[in-house]
Amino acid sequence: MSTTGIPETTPLQAAKMKHPRGLYTLFFTEMWERLSYYGMRGILVLAMVDAIANDGLGLNDQSATAIYGLYTAGVYLLALAGGWIADHLMGARRTVWWGGCIIALGHFTMAIPGSHFTFYLGMLFIVLGTGLLKPNISAMVGELYPEGGARRDAGFSIYYMGINLGAFIAPFICGTLGEKVGWHWGFGAAGVGMVIGLIQYRLTQHHLGDIGLMPPVSERSPELMRAIRRNWAVLVTALILLAVVVAGIALGMIPFNAVLVAQGSAYVIVGLAALFFAAVYAFGKLDKQEKLHVGGIIVFFVAAAIFWAGFEQAGSSFNLFADRYTDRTFFGWEMPASWFQSVNSIFIILLAPAFGAMWLRLAAKNLNPSLPLKLALGLIQMGLGFLVMYFAAKLVLAGNQVLPTWLVLTYLLHTTGELCLSPIGMSAVTKLSPKRFSGQMMGTWFMGAALGNLIAGLVAGEFTGQNVAEMPENFMRAVILGVGAGLLMIIFLKPLKKLMGKVA
Repeated sequence: MSTTGIPETTPLQAAKMKHPRGLYTLFFTEMWERLSYYGMRGILVLAMVDAIANDGLGLNDQSATAIYGLYTAGVYLLALAGGWIADHLMGARRTVWWGGCIIALGHFTMAIPGSHFTFYLGMLFIVLGTGLLKPNISAMVGELYPEGGARRDAGFSIYYMGINLGAFIAPFICGTLGEKVGWHWGFGAAGVGMVIGLIQYRLTQHHLGDIGLMPPVSERSPELMRAIRRNWAVLVTALILLAVVVAGIALGMIPFNAVLVAQGSAYVIVGLAALFFAAVYAFGKLDKQEKLHVGGIIVFFVAAAIFWAGFEQAGSSFNLFADRYTDRTFFGWEMPASWFQSVNSIFIILLAPAFGAMWLRLAAKNLNPSLPLKLALGLIQMGLGFLVMYFAAKLVLAGNQVLPTWLVLTYLLHTTGELCLSPIGMSAVTKLSPKRFSGQMMGTWFMGAALGNLIAGLVAGEFTGQNVAEMPENFMRAVILGVGAGLLMIIFLKPLKKLMGKVA
């Protein structure tokens, strides 16, 4: 859920190192932002499928999960634009601030009851704000440690614990309010969390020194000023076009079908990725080894799309499964379904240090699995998680509600799969990328994640749709896809290792 890279330094090692005070500014800002993001995400689909009489949107499963897929994919895609804005217009520090403000605005807009328009507009604000904040706050963590090395790894280890701490707490606050009091109370609580993060950020940003700042106006060259003006013109034009499209949809002038838009967006992402890789091969002047490495990145792109398509069922179909088919009653009290969204985070907190230590020990004995093998293991574990859901669905089909342990075991397998694939994949892409294309190649990793999120939203409605009889079969298809893709990578392990060369 919430890892984009897990350093090999354990929290115990990190605690023994002295870190810049600015790290804690960024730690708490990200913790509160993740609390707001995962708090809202945990109740998003539940609110959309709930009846209008209960303050929900009354959507069917297919439409609700397609919108969820568009939302989560948009967060990944807008991260690319957010990095560009920080680099060319405002600097990372101001971009994070305004991103947080837009996120808070989005949550409070969603908290306005009785309006589909404000609900969707709020989601759009959150996508835009997260795209601004997420990539740049991580970049500032790296800038705090210009020397790199183990101290930087330790700093990121602490920072990622903040991410998962926020994601762990979120469902207990936003989920409880949303399910027990009203959906808009949950969305409003997410906004309050982001505001607390912004206040903390504003009051302690002096600890960051010059990190994330653009040069003052007096020190900017005429060429830089002209470039900034051009970039502002591009940004303003893009925002005007976006506003026109949103207004057109709101007024009914532009038809909007969430499922068709999600399907079209998936084809667009695949097409853009194919054009990009083709252009790099045709015009990138790659040498033989670089061509092999780019082939390896294509494998990572496909693996990421498949993995996230399964993993991101957590906020959609698995959330609906928890709500409809899981026995959540303990001593007469019913646990909110959204609380299951905390399971992945607690497993990350508990298992990430163990995985980091395991890779180090295996490497010391020259037994560390190759990158393609780790990818394959991640995909297989994702598929095995759906095998657990297949048997759970069989019990549901027999007329039973199932114990929470089925979902918990699924989340455990998906978390261990994530720890094999996500941090390894991101690290490998940075190593495989030709230096002149490093930023763009990292963008393809995020595009793979965005594609996976879109596919996740499109298929989620089928997993828990109105025809319960089809649920086991649909889960089994996910088993075949995940395990099959992993086994295929193992079969072709030798040529895949050749693609990646020494990096593997």
